[in-house]
Amino acid sequence: MACSTEYIDYICRLLSPLGEVRSRKMMGDYVIYVNEKCVITACDNMAFVKKLPCVEALMKDAETGMPYPGAKEAYILDISNQSLALKVISILWDNLPFPKSKTKK
Repeated sequence: MACSTEYIDYICRLLSPLGEVRSRKMMGDYVIYVNEKCVITACDNMAFVKKLPCVEALMKDAETGMPYPGAKEAYILDISNQSLALKVISILWDNLPFPKSKTKK
C-alpha cells in the first residue's frame, strides 16, 4: 500500500520549521527532503529514518522495520510527537551528507 498524499503533506508541514521541505515520489512511496538532504523514507503511511548512532538515544524505544524489501532496517519515526520528530530530523540533518551531484556527460 502506498502513502496517501495527505500523510506526505502532513509530514512536510510538520517539518517546515526546519527549512525548505519537499517530497519526491519513488516507485509508489516517497522520500522527504529537508534543505536538500533526504531525511525520511515514507512507505505505507509510516516514516522511516536511518539507524544512525547520533539518534540512537532518542529512538531507543522506537519500532524498527524495513521500508521496502531489500532495504536496511530503519527506525519508524513517531510523527505524532512533533517535538521528538523535529529533534530527530534536525540531528539527522546535521549528520547526513548532501546527495552527490550527478556529472553531466
